[in-house]
Amino acid sequence: MIIVIFVVFAAAGFLVSRTLKSKFKKYSQTPLKANLSGAEIAKLMLADNQITDVQVVSVEGQLTDHYNPLNKTVNLSPDVYYGRNASAAAVAAHECGHAVQHAKSYAWLNLRSTLVPIQNSASKILNIVLIASLFGGFALGLPYEFVGYIVVGAYGVMTLFTLVTLPVEFDASNRALAWVKTRNIVTPDEYAMSKDALKWAAMTYVVAALAALATLAYYIFIFFGNRD
Repeated sequence: MIIVIFVVFAAAGFLVSRTLKSKFKKYSQTPLKANLSGAEIAKLMLADNQITDVQVVSVEGQLTDHYNPLNKTVNLSPDVYYGRNASAAAVAAHECGHAVQHAKSYAWLNLRSTLVPIQNSASKILNIVLIASLFGGFALGLPYEFVGYIVVGAYGVMTLFTLVTLPVEFDASNRALAWVKTRNIVTPDEYAMSKDALKWAAMTYVVAALAALATLAYYIFIFFGNRD
């Protein structure tokens, strides 16, 4: 069953990722009439939101764009940092949306940040238990039910993290789209492209959340579903 879950969501993830890359490639071929680069758009959005302590930097890779709340940097891949197209505008504004969330103490972002170390610990615990189970069953010497609580609890935390990520990502996109529209960064056609690109980016998180929920349900059934 777990293999079926893995295959189904791996296939869904592949299709979404492939569509996302196709959309970004397509929209990157349409130059912005405003002729602004992703870096310029990011700096302008930060300035409009009175955010002066966040830097916009270029990082290596493709689709490696992210906001780092620890050192307050908006990290843009070269295609986005230097790009002057709808895709670059969408991604740059989206990442700045996270910076705005941080500056305004957006509740879901704060919760997600709080969950990061807990989620990392849960992931390590889950890996230890699952690896141990491969070498001689429950070699840790723990009762089956107790192991179930550990696995379900750890995966429950990881699933919660993926669910909390959803409103954070959707809100960042909404902030980005509202700003590029009211600031006249994009034309109506370019706005439609930006919105579509961000929609498919968000779908990657939706698939991850659904996969986590399905896997959590599987573990709950395996450990506790056969009780009389």
